[in-house]
Amino acid sequence: MKKITFCLVSMWMGFVSAQDSKIMLQDSLQKLDEVIIKANTILGNKFVAQNRTGASYFLSAEELADFGYIDINRALKSVPGVNFYEEDGFGLRPNISLRGTSPQRSSKITLMEDGVLIAPAPYSSPAAYYFPSVSRMQAIEILKGSSQVQYGPFTTGGVINLVSTAIPEQLAGRFQTSFGSFNSRQIYSSVGQTGKQLGYVIEYLGLNSDGFKQLNNQANTGFDTHDLMGKVGWQTSDDIALPQSLELKYHYYKEVSNETYLGLTEQDFEANPFSRYAASQADVMKADQRQLMLTHTLNFSKNLKMVSNLYQNTFKRNWYKLSAVTVGGNRLGLATVISDPNTYETHLGLLRGDRNNDSDALWVKANNRIYNARGVQTKLDYHWYGASGAFHDLEIGVRFHYDEEDRFQWEDGYHMANGDMELVLEGAKGAKGNRISSAQALAAYALYKYKFKGWTLTPGIRLESIELAREDYGKTDPDRTGNDLVSRKNAITAVIPGMGFNYTLNNSVSLFGGIHKGFSPPGSAPGEKPEESLNLELGSRFAIGTNLSGELIGFFNNYSNLLGSDLAASGGTGNLDPFNAGAVHVSGAEFLLNYNPSKSGSTLQFPLTFAYTFTEAIFQSSFGSNEDIWGTVAKGDRVPYITPHQWTLTSRMEHADYEINVSVRYNGAFGTQAGNGNPNNTMEVAENFVMDLSAQWHLTPKISLTSQVVNLFDSVYVASRVPAGLRPGHPFGIYGGMRFRL
Repeated sequence: MKKITFCLVSMWMGFVSAQDSKIMLQDSLQKLDEVIIKANTILGNKFVAQNRTGASYFLSAEELADFGYIDINRALKSVPGVNFYEEDGFGLRPNISLRGTSPQRSSKITLMEDGVLIAPAPYSSPAAYYFPSVSRMQAIEILKGSSQVQYGPFTTGGVINLVSTAIPEQLAGRFQTSFGSFNSRQIYSSVGQTGKQLGYVIEYLGLNSDGFKQLNNQANTGFDTHDLMGKVGWQTSDDIALPQSLELKYHYYKEVSNETYLGLTEQDFEANPFSRYAASQADVMKADQRQLMLTHTLNFSKNLKMVSNLYQNTFKRNWYKLSAVTVGGNRLGLATVISDPNTYETHLGLLRGDRNNDSDALWVKANNRIYNARGVQTKLDYHWYGASGAFHDLEIGVRFHYDEEDRFQWEDGYHMANGDMELVLEGAKGAKGNRISSAQALAAYALYKYKFKGWTLTPGIRLESIELAREDYGKTDPDRTGNDLVSRKNAITAVIPGMGFNYTLNNSVSLFGGIHKGFSPPGSAPGEKPEESLNLELGSRFAIGTNLSGELIGFFNNYSNLLGSDLAASGGTGNLDPFNAGAVHVSGAEFLLNYNPSKSGSTLQFPLTFAYTFTEAIFQSSFGSNEDIWGTVAKGDRVPYITPHQWTLTSRMEHADYEINVSVRYNGAFGTQAGNGNPNNTMEVAENFVMDLSAQWHLTPKISLTSQVVNLFDSVYVASRVPAGLRPGHPFGIYGGMRFRL
């Protein structure tokens, strides 16, 4: 029975992956109550995603391969309810929002890889300066709505889980390479297999580019990254009384990226949007990340299963980048100069490299930090049938977690000489940040699923008990003797309930919805309260015939206490202290439509997918934000960085020998300031319209030629106005390569 169930699910996964436009709600599949609990996934396949009591989306390996994106922003653009704004054009440090959460550094959503928290310090410093490489993933899972109380600590918008390459059941391998614009290169290889009891997979991904921006000295403005991952798995024989398995995963990531926070003034952007000021020539991010994870699975019976993870993540980075400029003793931040170039013309001249100076006028800060996160988590699932034929499933989980950010920063002084920067003053180590922020957290949850006839109900509850601390050693104690130590602590315990439902009217229509509490942890300041909200959603999934299907969802998030964060990435000071933004209402709609006009079995298939998201995020109170990050906020202002409208249209032409994919994306305008009640004072980022194209020619069942065009019509657009000035999106780029499978 277990093998038959697995085959049915596998057939369904293959059917949906190949025929996204033919999603049907079939009785035979609705009655499939087999519980698929895995260590590394939250959904597992499209069937589970489309029958969840809450909005969810599963991006399969086939869908990720269609365009071959290395940019997570582009990979997620077809998912309703996902907002983002670009920063570097390659997706190295994405800014992702789910249902109107603050997108800065993706710090208000739960990010996981293989079911384990992956942000560098998800409780004490959640800003995602590290984000897993999408090119090495075999699936991406997005979950929103009430059933996400299983995952935390962020429960307002949702969770994104990136699923890494699994150990294959038989000998399998893949080699892929491409080359293209801006001297960009990609190489990927993996090999693995499973024997009777032992299995393994080894994987390497290398990505690099010279970048599409230009410095006066013609230096590289791109990046160079390397991923190495290995898994070793062991499982007992099939006939043992207590089947179990063990998997060890190791991942290493190294990055050197010549990125900056310094953008352009509007005038300079109009003249040459892809130029970079000379004062950013020393800017570089150097980082490496390591993950070690041990996963144990224990099958007590066909109805009772336990999965446990032991994990440790370490992320080291030093983003050495320009932070301020001084002229005549007047030191100014970059955003101040860029936003008022006429007043600060001399400062701007130094940034451009048009002026020389003999003193240390250009200040470059070493944003040197080490993040550590470790923990153990386990989940137990028990499912059974009642006397009436109702299906019951109870999942209980618990996690003990610790993370910290060790900040040890300094600032060097440079002067400008004929467009070249020269070091004249080495800063004192620790003088620009010498502290450790940490968090200890106990999280637990219980989710119960009751399924009878057409009804599915999923009440759940989550507990987060968190202790946050910060030890600041001051500017003059690099050895951390504790002479000037300032400590602070904060503790919070939160109970986070949720309730979801799904009702199948017939083979073509189902209704789902739910209500749950949104939660985000506070900072370490004593007495600081967490972000809280009440979230509702109501939606329908439908199918009309065999060619048309989709879903329509409405949602409303009522924040009683929205927390902003003082991030340098959004124009702040970078001290990361949260601040109270008061009450906010976020309402919206998500619409997904799949259509395939082709007849089943036709040689050529033409599936179409249209995804639209409407988001209305409005402040319900007036205040002035710290360090002017959002400006002065008046009741009725829009929350910055959230576009009201965005949509994506994807069309495919699929043949056994080739396929062509076209994607059209529209991102509506959004503001980076609240505007103080004036919609003309929001520092708007204009709307943009971008088309991407990809094609694959299958020379043999194992060898394919690939090509990709990013920004087909070479649209020049502003991706963002933060951290300091206008930044361009990725221009026209063309890439070609080949793929080989064992």
